[in-house]
Amino acid sequence: MQRKQFLRLAGVALGGVALAPVLTACGGGDEAAAGAAAPALDGATARGASAEDLSGDEIAGLLFMREEEKLAHDVYVALYARWGVQVFNNIVPSEAQHTEAVRQLILSHGLPDPAATTPPGVFVNTELQQLYDALVAQGQPGLIEALKVGCLIEEKDTVDIEEKKEQVLDEPDIVRVYDNLLCGSRNHLRAFNQALVAAGGVYDQPQFLSLAEWTAIAGSAQERCGN
Repeated sequence: MQRKQFLRLAGVALGGVALAPVLTACGGGDEAAAGAAAPALDGATARGASAEDLSGDEIAGLLFMREEEKLAHDVYVALYARWGVQVFNNIVPSEAQHTEAVRQLILSHGLPDPAATTPPGVFVNTELQQLYDALVAQGQPGLIEALKVGCLIEEKDTVDIEEKKEQVLDEPDIVRVYDNLLCGSRNHLRAFNQALVAAGGVYDQPQFLSLAEWTAIAGSAQERCGN
């Protein structure tokens, strides 16, 4: 799905608060398990590999996922600072593992790291920068809105990782990391959904997953990732 279309849909999913300024261009989970179930990720398994071994789509996928995982981390740090709700803080270390695993893949394949020098909340990808700014702002007015931001990020992340994984031709190290990212994202989705329901909210109009897919993930048990 196009990124600009996502920005438009985000306003619908999060209660209709306008995202127009950036358009220039939840069942149950286990909140406590979100931190404990962080996948053991190892991206540096292709020593001696090079960028010449990868297709253009594989390279673009790695660079994008490096920053998208950083976006999730940085948004959750900002929303924990705003609300002090533990689900955000529980998931931050896992997101740090995710973006580090992709960084290790980038380095092992001899690619430039787009997030090598960027501070929290800053992104090379301009659409991810716009998205970060929009989602942090979206989570400021109320806790329900903030938890819906978490649900939306993890829903989108799940679809994006699946898309990037489908573009991998013959790179088992990348597939392994993407599988672990997917497992972590499903656990995070469950945790945010549980927290949202506990706070009196509902996430019943997923924007990227089908309702059946959302319900199947949100209503299932936490997974043990990295096996």
